[in-house]
Amino acid sequence: MAENKTKPGKSSVTAFVNGIEDRERRSDVKKVAAMMRAATGSRAKMWGTSIMGFGSYHYRYDSGREGDFMITGLSPRKQALTVYIMPGFSRFEGLMKKLGKYKTGKSCLYIRRLADVDEKVLNRLIVDAVKYMRKHYETK
Repeated sequence: MAENKTKPGKSSVTAFVNGIEDRERRSDVKKVAAMMRAATGSRAKMWGTSIMGFGSYHYRYDSGREGDFMITGLSPRKQALTVYIMPGFSRFEGLMKKLGKYKTGKSCLYIRRLADVDEKVLNRLIVDAVKYMRKHYETK
């Protein structure tokens, strides 16, 4: 059975954040990370080489595959700040309408700049997604 490629590592989150050259992007990352830390009560860990993850949950699919993954996280990609909303977005339709300018993937919220979205709405989205994950999964 295939294993998750993205796993928590021992790299320094502080060094990773301080290595973000763009000052605005670094500031955005710190603000979103603070939201995630408050929502999860967990400190960030590096997942792979470029994702800051907060907390973890255990998943088990009907196929038998199982593993652990972050409850929420973010990555300062070149094109956009990627925010991981693990339950996806369909259950948060009301918040998504109020959020501002963004794009989404299955569980990825892409924001070019934090100024493009309403920070209070983003925080609520993160908090609600974490609550959903804790209700439906075994979390740490």
